[in-house]
Amino acid sequence: MAIPLDEYRRWDAVAMAGLVRDGHVSAAELAETARGLVEARRQLDAVASPADPGAVRPRAAGPFAGVPFAVKELLAWPGLPWSMGSRLTAAAPAPGLSPYAARIRDAGLDVVCSTTSSEFGLLGSTETALHGVTLNLWRPGLSAGGSSGGSAALVAAGVLPMAHGSDAGGSLRVPAALNGVFGFKPSNRRGEPTGPEVPGLGALLVEHVITRSVRDSAAFLAATERSGPGAVHPPVGRVTGPSSTRLRIAVLEPTLLGARPDGAVRHELDRAAALCDSLGHRVEVAPAPDVEGAAVSRGFFTAAALTVAEVARAFAPLLGRLPGEDELEPFTLELVAWAATLGPDAPAEAERALAGAARGYLRLFERCDVVLSPTLARASWPVGHLSPAAGRETLVRRTEEAVGYTPIHNVAGCPAMSVPLGRHEGLPVGVHFAARPGADRLLLELAFELEAAAPWADVRPPEPVAAGRV
Repeated sequence: MAIPLDEYRRWDAVAMAGLVRDGHVSAAELAETARGLVEARRQLDAVASPADPGAVRPRAAGPFAGVPFAVKELLAWPGLPWSMGSRLTAAAPAPGLSPYAARIRDAGLDVVCSTTSSEFGLLGSTETALHGVTLNLWRPGLSAGGSSGGSAALVAAGVLPMAHGSDAGGSLRVPAALNGVFGFKPSNRRGEPTGPEVPGLGALLVEHVITRSVRDSAAFLAATERSGPGAVHPPVGRVTGPSSTRLRIAVLEPTLLGARPDGAVRHELDRAAALCDSLGHRVEVAPAPDVEGAAVSRGFFTAAALTVAEVARAFAPLLGRLPGEDELEPFTLELVAWAATLGPDAPAEAERALAGAARGYLRLFERCDVVLSPTLARASWPVGHLSPAAGRETLVRRTEEAVGYTPIHNVAGCPAMSVPLGRHEGLPVGVHFAARPGADRLLLELAFELEAAAPWADVRPPEPVAAGRV
């Protein structure tokens, strides 16, 4: 039986799982519909590789049994190339299921494809020499964001109800904001074993999903969070709706580098603050956090440079040389070259700078429960603005200007979310909320309340347009 596309696109993942459980649709029918939409939406350049249906058998008893799903190409998944957005690793086989990937399998999710990322997840736009330019459906010529741009584009297009992403500085929240969907970053180490045992950029990395509904995000977190002796935070469990507790919400307008958002973004921030006030929360202006934004930026890009330099060294024996322009994009090569100029104390200096910034930012929560800010300082930007060919210094500056709100939450370990509350000239504008580490439940309960007060599920982008290439 063919599933009507308008019905399929209306169901979120929780609804799909319920329909499968009750026998109203089959997992095979959902998978067939999803694979058909993946093929029909090829011009999005959002799919890295289609999955082998038999490579991983999802658990039939999982909470999402029968629901079609996609994993970002940075996550190793058997039957898919571990491509990571790079020509260097385009054909790399997956080494097997990581503990986090195994929890995705155990949740019952049926992986139908992998989704595109910027090379190694480094940039806030998904434009690669390997896959091309992932499109923003809302308007031709605008970036879909990154690095989880492919996942956000597929969810926004209604191809899948939710898709995996990862976030080391905003890579879930940035594309969620630009594509008009919900992007939640859990507290660091709630789902995956990052931290001191994972060096470089990996220490900031958090795995989760991009969704249309809040309940999908909450249910996925309950299914994949760590519990037991290895858990860093007490489990959140299943969050199913808002709380009656009223919150102290502090509004932070400037970025940590002191930049002010565009007028349209500021307008949507004010509207979100007014909405929170109307719901009975206590809203006030946040004091400037005791954080040196320039030190955060340098620490973040130092971690990124050291990470990709290690990747380059690992592949040198296989190539007989360090990777060059045939394997790596210009920005990645520039980071590798810059890493070589850093002294032996650079890793420790970066770690100290980021740790100091985390302490300064977390002091905000001594006087509030939630920090409200824009997700991005700009409502959108054109394809090419964050192209890997734009040059390291230019890309660092442009990233600081546009993506100035999200990285500190990875540094400080905070749960954070981009909520699609805003609109400007037909484009979505994400609004950002963050809480102290471990307060994921508080933030999800607020998200449920915002979703009920200002629903966004029926606001969808136009149909896809012609693809672009780099």
